[in-house]
Amino acid sequence: MSVATDPAAIAVVLAVLTLAGLVKGVVGLGLPTVTLALLTATLGLDVAVSVMLLPSLVTNLWQAVSGGAFRPLLRRLWAFLAVLAAGTLFASAAPTLVPASLLAAVLGASTAAYGALGLTRPGWVVDPGRERVLSPAMGLATGVLTGMTGSFVIPAVPYLQALGLPRDRLVQAMGMTFLTATLALGAGLGGHGLVPTGLVALSAVAVLPALVGMEVGRRLRGRLSERRFRQALFVALLGLGLWILIRQVT
Repeated sequence: MSVATDPAAIAVVLAVLTLAGLVKGVVGLGLPTVTLALLTATLGLDVAVSVMLLPSLVTNLWQAVSGGAFRPLLRRLWAFLAVLAAGTLFASAAPTLVPASLLAAVLGASTAAYGALGLTRPGWVVDPGRERVLSPAMGLATGVLTGMTGSFVIPAVPYLQALGLPRDRLVQAMGMTFLTATLALGAGLGGHGLVPTGLVALSAVAVLPALVGMEVGRRLRGRLSERRFRQALFVALLGLGLWILIRQVT
């Protein structure tokens, strides 16, 4: 029985996307990372990446176009986004060339690194004079990791945070980044025949619980300590990433 027709697997997917949407609703990010980490640990990386695509596309489209700063951000980040897309398309062939266990190990390592960075909050600040050089480099690194693992937070999120953007613009910039990565990843994987039709349908079904989770998270945002919630999230991602990594190398 395939994942797309297995009731237990479908229940896991819907539960994970609800949780991932809730996280995104509270802190503004985390849907693809939580989805990939939990589904890779339970159903495998190939399933996780395919199922994550449409929920990520829908939720990040809204985040990318709302905020009122799309054009200024696009003028500033166009090189970063363009190279990210190109790197993702190039690296999306990795699942046909590299063992799945190695790709899962890379995902585990990047997830753990994201958790560790979130907990330590390093004071990295990008010198405006270096942004023109750093943007393509960070875009390429993010694109390669996206194409290989489906995860597009490292080094994109730390880099965007280091640009010193106001909170609203940072959230919109992350939405634009995640939207670009999702579109490029979907195009790349689809072009290599790596997104089974059944999983596309399951990904479409998973959009609704993701949106429900986001709305619940949005309503909870004012009642929770965002700082403590983020700390708990990053601790969980650090532990889950290490667990995925250890499973693949032992």
